[in-house]
Amino acid sequence: MSFSDIVTYPFAMLLLWLYNITVNYGVAIILFAIVLKFIFLPFQAKSKFSMMRMSRLTPYMKELEKKHQGNQQKYQEEVARLYREEHVNPMSGCLWNLVPIVVLFMLYRVIRLPLSNMMRLTTDQVHTVTDKLVSLGLYTVPAKQDAYVEITLANLVHKNADKLGDLFQSIPRLVDINFQFLGLNLGQRPQWNFFSNVDWSQTSSWLPAFGLFLIPVVSGLLSYFSMKVSMATNPQGSTDPQQQASMKSMMLMMPVMSIWFGFIMPAGLGVYWIANSLLAMIQEISLNKKYNAILDVEDADRRQRLKAREEELETKRLETEKLRAANATERNPNTSKKKLQTVQKTQDETRLAAERAAEKEARRKQAGITNAKPDSQVGSRVYARGRAYVADRFTNPEGAAEATLAAAARSELDAEIDAEYDEKVRQADAAAAENTAEDAGTGETE
Repeated sequence: MSFSDIVTYPFAMLLLWLYNITVNYGVAIILFAIVLKFIFLPFQAKSKFSMMRMSRLTPYMKELEKKHQGNQQKYQEEVARLYREEHVNPMSGCLWNLVPIVVLFMLYRVIRLPLSNMMRLTTDQVHTVTDKLVSLGLYTVPAKQDAYVEITLANLVHKNADKLGDLFQSIPRLVDINFQFLGLNLGQRPQWNFFSNVDWSQTSSWLPAFGLFLIPVVSGLLSYFSMKVSMATNPQGSTDPQQQASMKSMMLMMPVMSIWFGFIMPAGLGVYWIANSLLAMIQEISLNKKYNAILDVEDADRRQRLKAREEELETKRLETEKLRAANATERNPNTSKKKLQTVQKTQDETRLAAERAAEKEARRKQAGITNAKPDSQVGSRVYARGRAYVADRFTNPEGAAEATLAAAARSELDAEIDAEYDEKVRQADAAAAENTAEDAGTGETE
């Protein structure tokens, strides 16, 4: 037994069992689609839930993208963390989307080879059936190999069952299969140009051909509407233009592929595709209604958790700012001495800058200098235009001399204070350097 025979065996047995129960080939195929839908439903439902949950995360992913713009690695890390916390697997939906295609090809092999697959006849037994039909003048072996020869043989067995009693006795597994369904032979292939090959004056000639022609067309339309429903039930999906273009291409490709398969394969496959599309639409609508209710609750809980986390982070930030302002932040015992010294230096510089500004303000008041911002200041540069600069020295020459003296006095006072505090900074730097040298010497001794 080949690998393909092993793979198709459960599908063939299921279809044969359903046919034996219903004695109707079309109904058996429809039930076949329903049974497989129920078998794969738990897995497809899980995949659907994961995809819907992932689509609900799109707004949060956009916030992460905006927050970490320019840092792709950090963005990917945050997205992976989000998926992990929300128990989402972005690849979970890919495999199960291929299930209908895989089943279609398995079913194609079963329908195309009813004697070898459904009935499990050996090659010798198939030859025995062929020889019997040839001997009765019911069949002529074609000069060119026909891919659908077993369907032809099965049809002839059904039409001439009353003449093949001994054949059924010698081959117990030989089954009389009636491919007729609603007046159509589902073992035949639909013809897109049937209108040129029928007798339009005879209903029995054109009506079955027209019915077979409609099967691929209906399967294509239902495939399109099935994908339309699937997209409509996921309105919060990706807004990425490339992904949207890919989905639109898929919406066109799948129906076209369905129509193409419908015309090159037996009509039974078209019936299966029609049933599968209808079941897929029912499944999408039902699961969407069920999972939307669950995800709405999850969204509310997620928003509450994120809000609580943001409030906690903001509280910690404010506490840290207060401790830093009071110079009471706790130090990590694992922090390196070099880093601690750098932090201390920054704190000392900030403190000295504040003291310098306060000292200047106090000394100016004592000296009677009231111009808080000198005319020479540009941005943060206090004496950008010169230490004795006066803006209206030409428009107000009478007061220019006095204003110039005041500006010069302020400049001299600021220079005096700057010299004092520069000396303090120099002393602080020297002390820090001495501490660093002592720490290095202690390390060498140890």
